[in-house]
Amino acid sequence: MTLNIKARIQIQKPINEVFENMVDPDKMRQYFIGSSTGRIAENAELIWTFPEFDEKCPVTIGQCIPNKKIAFVWDPETVVEIELLEQADKSTLVIVTEGRKEVNEKNIKWFAGNTEGWANFLACLKAFSEYHINLRKGAFEFLKK
Repeated sequence: MTLNIKARIQIQKPINEVFENMVDPDKMRQYFIGSSTGRIAENAELIWTFPEFDEKCPVTIGQCIPNKKIAFVWDPETVVEIELLEQADKSTLVIVTEGRKEVNEKNIKWFAGNTEGWANFLACLKAFSEYHINLRKGAFEFLKK
């Protein structure tokens, strides 16, 4: 038995717009990261920061297929895959998977935290894509206390 995170949401915007919101660091700063050393592109080596954490997060992009898929590693043990699927009404289904870790106490904690994180990411991506609202702004100030 292994742990595998899966989260998904439907966004009422065309796939190319949702994809661009996910690869453009200026747009990503509006709902996800604090900063990035570059745009998401195949084989890119990036550093992401998050407004609520002090660490720098190295990210290695494996795949970046426009309007289809982004795959990256930010934890040497796991791969994150984000798939985009166009729906009949031209909205976009975004599916995030991360994982394949053995079941143990440490990995159960990882599973709970990252599942929460990906659900938050998707909600923030939806709010930004559909309404240009930054749900993260001020949402994690309590972590700095």
